[in-house]
Amino acid sequence: MEPLKGNLVRLRAIEPGDEDLLYKWENDQKIWQVSNTLTPFSRQVLHQYLEQAHLDIFQARQLRMVIEVIESEKPVGLIDLFDFDAFHQRAGLGILIGETADRGKGFAKDAIKTTLVYAFTVLLLNQVYSSIDESNPVSLNLFKATGFRVTGNKEKWNRSSSGWTDEWFLQITSDEWLVRDLKEGISSKNE
Repeated sequence: MEPLKGNLVRLRAIEPGDEDLLYKWENDQKIWQVSNTLTPFSRQVLHQYLEQAHLDIFQARQLRMVIEVIESEKPVGLIDLFDFDAFHQRAGLGILIGETADRGKGFAKDAIKTTLVYAFTVLLLNQVYSSIDESNPVSLNLFKATGFRVTGNKEKWNRSSSGWTDEWFLQITSDEWLVRDLKEGISSKNE
């Protein structure tokens, strides 16, 4: 797959050389709650995953891409389309910016926007959705800023060491994205 290019980042296929990054990020206990992970990943499991990474989204029902800064070619995170459903034309979206120092620089927002272009114009999806725990307002605001809207609330859905938390369900349809994309295109031309 040719890299997808945004304004700040490019999204590229996972390569065998990314094993160390995946090992580091997937085993970071600070993000386990948002990724629904309970146990560490072994290098063997990650190696097996990388061997299957060549499967397309129609076979694997998932597409994980590395978020790489265009200017420096530095990998800063991962973005996933998951639970791909070709019949219903929908997929979930998840994102991780690996290091705290790389957050808040617009990389995640650009990666989401770039993924939505791909999802709606290449995969021809009708909608993309995400679920975000209420304890993660940064992600909630990020997804809202890229056009997602909250369409549901799962009460006491996730358990953490501090108790139960709600999870927000967010969606964006291809029609909503197209209207937003047109508005953004018109406003950027008038600047």
